[in-house]
Amino acid sequence: MTDEQNIKLKKMIADMQNEEEIYRPTPFWKEASKTILNELNQNNIQNFRQLHYTRRMFVPIYAMPNYLDENVLFQSTKDEMLKATNDKKSHIKIERAMSGYTQAFSDYRVLEASNKDFAPYTDKISESNIGNPIEQFNFEGRYFSRSMLNYLLGLSFIKQHITDPQIKTVMEIGGGFGTLGEILLGDKRNDCFYINADIPPVSFVSSYYLKSVFGDDKVADYDDLKNLDTLNISELKKEKDAINISSWQVPKLKGKIDLFVNFISFQEMEPEVVNNYCKYVTNLNPKYILLRNIEEGKKKQSEEHIFGVKNPIIGNDYDRFLSNYDLVATDSSIFGFKLEDDFHSQLRLYIKK
Repeated sequence: MTDEQNIKLKKMIADMQNEEEIYRPTPFWKEASKTILNELNQNNIQNFRQLHYTRRMFVPIYAMPNYLDENVLFQSTKDEMLKATNDKKSHIKIERAMSGYTQAFSDYRVLEASNKDFAPYTDKISESNIGNPIEQFNFEGRYFSRSMLNYLLGLSFIKQHITDPQIKTVMEIGGGFGTLGEILLGDKRNDCFYINADIPPVSFVSSYYLKSVFGDDKVADYDDLKNLDTLNISELKKEKDAINISSWQVPKLKGKIDLFVNFISFQEMEPEVVNNYCKYVTNLNPKYILLRNIEEGKKKQSEEHIFGVKNPIIGNDYDRFLSNYDLVATDSSIFGFKLEDDFHSQLRLYIKK
C-alpha cells in the first residue's frame, strides 16, 4: 500500500481500539485481521484479490485449495487421471473441476433459471476487475466471482418468495470487499442506496473497491463521516449512492432501511456481538432480513482451527435475536450450499411481523 493508505488504515485501527470491545474483532477475526493486515502492508492494494489471506477470509474462490497459487502441484494428478481415461473430454472435466469452473457454472445456471424480471435486477450485472482477481469466470459475456454469484443467488432467493419487494435502501454488516453494493448500484434500474459496516482492515478494502468502481463522489466512507454524531440515512441518500462505515458507527445510523443482509460474517462472531448488532438493525425497521449462516454453526477455535469461534451461532439464535420477524424460508441446497464436509451454508429469509 502507499504511505497515505497505510496512515489512513492505521488511524482507523487506532480509533477502533478506543471503541467498546463489542465493536472490535472477535476471536475469529482477531487472528484473521492480523494476517490480512500484514499481507496488505507488504503488497499493493490494487492486487488485493490475488493475495492468499484475503482470498481465504473475504474474497471467496471456487478453485481447489492452492490450485491458483501452485497449479503445477496438480499436474501429476491430472496426468494420471488422463492415463486412465485417455479422453479429451475427460481432460476438460478434470480441469474444470479443479479450477472451480464446474461449480461456478452450476451456480450461474441456477441464477439464470430463477431470474424474475423485477427489482433488485440482476440480469445485466458484470463484475469489475478492480483488485486484479485471479479467479473470475466469463459466462455469456458477463464476469462473475464466487462472491458475486453468492450474493446474486441470495437476491434471487428473496425474489422466489416476495413479489416486487420494493427494496430501495439496503444495509449490510460484514460485506466483504463490497460485492452486494456493486450489484445494487451497478444497475440504475435498482435505484438503490447501500450501507455497509465492517471492521478494519476489511472496511478499508471495501471502501477502496466501491470508490474505485463508482467514484469518490458516489461513496462516503469512514474518513468522510467519522466526525458526524448522527448518520441520517435520508439525508445521506441525497448526497451519495452508498456509505461504507466502520462497525462502531452502526449506532449512529438513524432512519429506515428496506433490507438487511449478512452473509457469513455473523457466524464468525460471538452471539452477544451479533445480538447487539441485531438490536441496532431492527431499530432501522427493515421489512426483510436475509442471512447466510452455517446451519450447524462455525467450527470452534482450537489448535487445529485457529480461525474459529468460542460459541457457534445456529439458526435458533437468529430467531431469538429477531423476535419481531417471522422466518419465512430457508435453503441450503439450491440457493445456499451444502459443503463437502456435510455442513450446510443456509440462507434464511425473515419478514417483519
